[in-house]
Amino acid sequence: MTGQGWAGDSTPPHPAAPRPQKPSSLVRPYAVTGGRTAPRMKFAMEALVSSVTSEYQDISLLSPEYQAIIQLTRNVRSVAEISALLRQPLGVVRVLIADMASEGLIRVHQPALDAGKPDLNLLERVLSGLRRL
Repeated sequence: MTGQGWAGDSTPPHPAAPRPQKPSSLVRPYAVTGGRTAPRMKFAMEALVSSVTSEYQDISLLSPEYQAIIQLTRNVRSVAEISALLRQPLGVVRVLIADMASEGLIRVHQPALDAGKPDLNLLERVLSGLRRL
């Protein structure tokens, strides 16, 4: 059976094709935030974020993380969505977004909760959507 394929033919077996490797970041998440784990301002992970910069503004001098967040927030996105799309931990993204908001690069739109009470209309819509699944 030496040198034969599965069906007993004499063609050499094909080696497995190498899987494409995703480029991994050489920078650890804690290095991106300067070791900070708490954001400067408190906001919920469902808070919406939008970019304040225009498409024509030069952002090439900003860090790659800031550039990525600005590009993502040209369309309004939640903090959790940004974290997922960047494949970065939520805590790291919160710190970056808080820094960017304090620098005036992005705007954070907090959900309107009345004294900690959730919006009943929103809860009913979520429940209705879950029932339809």
